[in-house]
Amino acid sequence: MQTFYKICLILMIVGGINWGLVGLFQFDFVGWLLGGSASIWSRIVFTLVGVAAVCGIPGLFTDETGE
Repeated sequence: MQTFYKICLILMIVGGINWGLVGLFQFDFVGWLLGGSASIWSRIVFTLVGVAAVCGIPGLFTDETGE
């Protein structure tokens, strides 16, 4: 399960960086990289980022210290 949450965290970081680029420079890196924000590939990545964010919500309520 640890690997699953690490993958979710990586996807959330990618999404956060992409949103930061959109906010600061109006540049959609994922869309640019995968052929436009309306391409099927960029839509898949955006969907995976959203699913990862939803899967990360329970982590806000756990008291794991990683020890």
